[in-house]
Amino acid sequence: MSFDGPSQDRLALRDLLDAYADAVCRRDGDAWAATWTEDALWSLPGVGVVEGRANIAETWRVAMRSFPEIHFRAWPGSIRIDGERARMRSYTEERYLRDDTLHRTLGVYEDVCRSVGGRWLFAERRFQPLPRLSIEEASA
Repeated sequence: MSFDGPSQDRLALRDLLDAYADAVCRRDGDAWAATWTEDALWSLPGVGVVEGRANIAETWRVAMRSFPEIHFRAWPGSIRIDGERARMRSYTEERYLRDDTLHRTLGVYEDVCRSVGGRWLFAERRFQPLPRLSIEEASA
């Protein structure tokens, strides 16, 4: 089963993912940073591994300067809870303007989350972009 664990924890993890996406869309660095544990790890192709909430937040703030207009959506593909830890796979879609051209990136995060003080947070996020489809593939 792709979704396993207490329903209240699964709902809280979905809320975490929604809060993360909302903060991206609103460009709210403080709200976005609040979704991470203090000792979190963020892995991105082309960037590498960033460790610690403060470093992750600064990396995000700098990166967001390149995306003055962005729409970010995320949804879970699986959630498996084991006590105070959980694994979640989430899919993302980013739409943004760059040089007056609309771009779209689809991706997948493999997440490790921890319950800290009764609140679920991202402890580890590892992102990979999904392959782009050609026009022929998309219309088949």
